Amino acid sequence: MSQIRLYMDEDSTGRSLRLALQNRGVDVITTLGVNRLKYSDEEQLIWARSQNRVLYSSNIRDFYSLHTAFLTQEQHHSGMILVQQQCYSIGELMRGILKLVAAKSAKSMENQVEFLSTWIGE
Repeated sequence: MSQIRLYMDEDSTGRSLRLALQNRGVDVITTLGVNRLKYSDEEQLIWARSQNRVLYSSNIRDFYSLHTAFLTQEQHHSGMILVQQQCYSIGELMRGILKLVAAKSAKSMENQVEFLSTWIGE
């Protein structure tokens, strides 16, 4: 089972969360870290697919709409994890992501959207 590798967009690039996840063995990169700030949401999602990375964002409305558009147009993406970031502490976000990464494979995330609130509330 291949582990989920994350790509955090610029709406969600909390340094503390990235470091906490990396310290626990999660492969995480950010838009800032790969010099992809200011690209459109669609370009970010396409790039994440090219890198076999699941996109992590707090831009729920736009990325869920994009997910729907991709499926309608029979385009593929590597998956999305969406969260209302301001509702949770760094610890809650980290624990939710760790549960999700432990339970799902990269393959099972393809063309899927996971709302992190589901994994935090468990």
